[in-house]
Amino acid sequence: MLTELRIANFAIIDQLSLECARGFHVLTGETGAGKSIIIDAIALLVGGRADESLIRAEADEAVLEAAIVLPPASPLLARLREDGLLGDGDTELIIRRVLSRSGRHKLYVNGNLTPLRTLQSLAGTLIDIHGQHEQQSLLSVQSQMEALDAFGRLKEMRESYVRAYEGWRACKQEREELAAGLAQRAQREELLRFQFKELQETDVKAGEEAALQAERHRLAHTHRLSELSQESYDALYGGEPSILGLLGTVRDRIKDLAAIDAQGKEWEALCDGAAAQLRELAHHLRIYRDGLDQDPARLADVEERLDRIQRLKKKYGGTEEALLARREELQSEIDALDSGETRLGEMDRRLGAARELADKLAERLTRERTKASKKLDARVMEELAALRMDRTRFEVAVTTDRTGDGLGPHGRDQVEYRFSANEGEPLQPLARVASGGELSRVMLAMKTVLAEADGVPIVIFDEIDAGVGGGAAAVMGKRLHALAKHRQVFCVTHLPQIASQADVHYVIEKSVSKKRTVTRARKLVPGDRQEEIARMLGGLAVTNAARRTAAELMGEADGGS
Repeated sequence: MLTELRIANFAIIDQLSLECARGFHVLTGETGAGKSIIIDAIALLVGGRADESLIRAEADEAVLEAAIVLPPASPLLARLREDGLLGDGDTELIIRRVLSRSGRHKLYVNGNLTPLRTLQSLAGTLIDIHGQHEQQSLLSVQSQMEALDAFGRLKEMRESYVRAYEGWRACKQEREELAAGLAQRAQREELLRFQFKELQETDVKAGEEAALQAERHRLAHTHRLSELSQESYDALYGGEPSILGLLGTVRDRIKDLAAIDAQGKEWEALCDGAAAQLRELAHHLRIYRDGLDQDPARLADVEERLDRIQRLKKKYGGTEEALLARREELQSEIDALDSGETRLGEMDRRLGAARELADKLAERLTRERTKASKKLDARVMEELAALRMDRTRFEVAVTTDRTGDGLGPHGRDQVEYRFSANEGEPLQPLARVASGGELSRVMLAMKTVLAEADGVPIVIFDEIDAGVGGGAAAVMGKRLHALAKHRQVFCVTHLPQIASQADVHYVIEKSVSKKRTVTRARKLVPGDRQEEIARMLGGLAVTNAARRTAAELMGEADGGS
């Protein structure tokens, strides 16, 4: 429950503090005194959109604070601890929101700076706020389905369906894309096969271009290379005198020298080694000379090959590596096209299985919604009867589209609230036939029923009693008081019949201090409550008759408690 609320420099409020208890709280006061501003502040504390214009004039910041204590058995505690908002054993949540004119608003939870989205995710489970405008949400087809699913506790079931539905949609899209690709297969395949054939036939090898360029350079200078290799060979071996011949003469002289001086033996070995190396060099020169190709046709072939590689590089990439990579890509694409029909068949099987699962879960959702709708009908009718609408009829109609196109994001169902205010009149859509007062009571009936299902600990009604008066207002007050036995309820009201049912009564007053308008909240004791309810009954002049009526209303409320 909300135990304390503090507001500073917010709209026309300079400083305001509310200390709250269990049960039914009402906020009353003249129109424009600031009652709804307090509700707006609470909405901001549970993630509402901030606006710098809400900061009080001449102030740099507005500060909103709330202390909320959750019962030890509340399912919210585990989630809050998981999000790091509460420590183990803690049950009190201190929320502080600072609005700044700079636009750098800040949010603190239990002293820790917290992202707004974290609190927004808890808003509907921590505090449920309903205003006059929200009666229109009661008329929304989507809201009506949401309410039915909440009442039937179908959230997990619907999430399972949504996952299956989205899986089927994704599979369907993938299948359509594959089919569209296969439809263009002939044209695409012709191009791919032409490109692959071109690269395959050329069969460029890694490093081939560099090797061809070297060969081209060699072929262009074959005559000169032949001359140089021949001259070198002749000098070494074939000429007269040759280097090897002269070296043989040197060896003979060193041999004779070694016969006289043993030191020459080492030089004889050096001479033998030099002769062996020079003979090997002569051998390589001869093979090189004999292997030189002076065929002009080979040079033309090399030039043509280099030209073809250059053209392919310009077409498919700037390097040999790019050509090789492109050939691999083309091979993969052609293989994929070849397996397209097989993959399409497999995709059809997957699509059928995904659709079957979505259909199965949608049918299950329809059954559970239909069961829940009957229970919701009965519960709302009980509440409407308690609100003196016992001659009205209310129905949650679930219409199911079982055609092939009927599957949608929420299943196959459409949910519509139907209503008849007069006996003998047919049920019609609630949005078409309900008056403002009837909508107010239907809203209260729905919230009373749903509150039992959703377990939200704090429920706030901001002037939802529009168009209600007399005995109906008294009954509405009793129902609000009864709802407050299960959760903390706040209500902004102008109806004395509702105010008289309060466990805690605050009057919101507006005054001028130092030429500034300020709003104050005053907690009323029994005598003050009687005067305030009398004011609500009598208007400007509070008469003794109004005071007596106020006392009677309060007495009836106490007696009803």
